[in-house]
Amino acid sequence: MDTQALALALPLIGWASHTALLTHRLATARRDPLTGLRTRAGWTALAERVIRRHRDAVVLLLDLDDFKNLNDSHGHAAGDFALVVTAERLAAWCGRNGIAGRLGGDEFVAIARQAPDLESLDAALNQPVAYAGHRLPISVSVGSCHVKDLPVRSLSDALATADSAMYAAKGTSGRRGPRTLNR
Repeated sequence: MDTQALALALPLIGWASHTALLTHRLATARRDPLTGLRTRAGWTALAERVIRRHRDAVVLLLDLDDFKNLNDSHGHAAGDFALVVTAERLAAWCGRNGIAGRLGGDEFVAIARQAPDLESLDAALNQPVAYAGHRLPISVSVGSCHVKDLPVRSLSDALATADSAMYAAKGTSGRRGPRTLNR
């Protein structure tokens, strides 16, 4: 290859490499590395689109109960395993009709295009799991918001309503008490 062709090719190669790196970083930032679910940024963009297009959309906010105790009792690897299992269960429940995400820590979020079966979600999420010879209890509080019930259809209002419902459920939730889902 002559020097003139090389001089022309080097900036193009550098640009292509830089573009590939930026694309990889963007894709990585939209997926949680532990669970594979969408991050807050990746989920929010899609959820806003669902709210605009689907009047019957339902926003869910989920939080693992006693997660600190699980980490303290069984170790952080067990806590990570519980997060991965919860993510898998939530993603399976969403299927093609919804989008699941992880906000961070032990908080998850989902949006379904139409009114989902919340009892089946509750049953799927609140199952113990075997880990390192132990049976880990997994308990998840869920709050929901039907977007059509809001005065103005907005993701921030739906999340605030689902958050209030989740904390109400958390007040009566746990392995011994009944759960309450906002329907």
